[in-house]
Amino acid sequence: MTPLEQRIHYKFRNSLLLAEALTHPSLGYETQRHHFDNQRLEFLGDAVLQLVFTEHLFNLFPNFSEGQLTKMRSRLVSREGLKVHAISIGLGSFLMMGKGEESSGGRVRPSALADAFEALVGAMYMDGGLEAVRRFVVEEAQPDIENLRLEPMDVNPKGKLQEILQSLAPQSPKYSITSQVGPEHSKQFTAVVMWQGVELGRGHGPSKKDAHIAAALDSLQRESWKVASSAPETAPQ
Repeated sequence: MTPLEQRIHYKFRNSLLLAEALTHPSLGYETQRHHFDNQRLEFLGDAVLQLVFTEHLFNLFPNFSEGQLTKMRSRLVSREGLKVHAISIGLGSFLMMGKGEESSGGRVRPSALADAFEALVGAMYMDGGLEAVRRFVVEEAQPDIENLRLEPMDVNPKGKLQEILQSLAPQSPKYSITSQVGPEHSKQFTAVVMWQGVELGRGHGPSKKDAHIAAALDSLQRESWKVASSAPETAPQ
C-alpha cells in the first residue's frame, strides 16, 4: 500500500484511478502535454459525498425538516470542511502539479485541497463502490457529524441566544467555566452565561462545549435577558 492508502485505510485495485485523483490540472497546462487530471473525478466525488452525507443525516436526525438537513449537509460538504479532511490525511503532499502552481502555494490552497478530496472520493467510488466510500467518509467526518449532533444548525442554543440578545443590545453574552469536578477521564464542567452583568443561565456537561450549550439552553428556558434588558441603567457621574 502507498502511504496515502495507509492513511485512508483503503487499497486501490486500479492504481491509475488514484493517480488520476492526485493529478492537478496545472500539470498538463505547464507541460503542454495531454495529461489526465482530477476534474472529472472531482465532479463525481462531489455527487457521491452529497449522497453519503444525505443518507447519514437522514438516518441520524429523523425529526429534522428538509431545510434543516440541507443546511447541515452544506456544512459537511463546504470547501472549508473538505479542506480540513484533506489536511488530516496529508493529501496536499501527494498531489502531482505544475511547478508554478506548487511554488505559489498550490499544495495548501483550500480550493486545490477540497477538489482533490472530492476527486479521491470519486476514485474510491469507481474502484470499490459506495460502501467503501461510506466507511471512509463517515469515519473521517465523525468529529464534524458529532458537532452537528450536539449543536445542529437551526437547533443551536448558543446561536439562538446570541440572536435574541443582539436584537436588544450590541453586547454579546460571555460564557465561562466556574467549576470542573471528577477524574480526568470523566470530568463534569459547570458553565454560566452572563450578559450586561446578569447571569442568564447555568449548565453542566462532560465537556466545556457541552456545558456552554446547557447554559444557553437554561437561559432560553428562563428568559433571564428580560430582567437584564429592563434593568435601569446607572446614570453617569
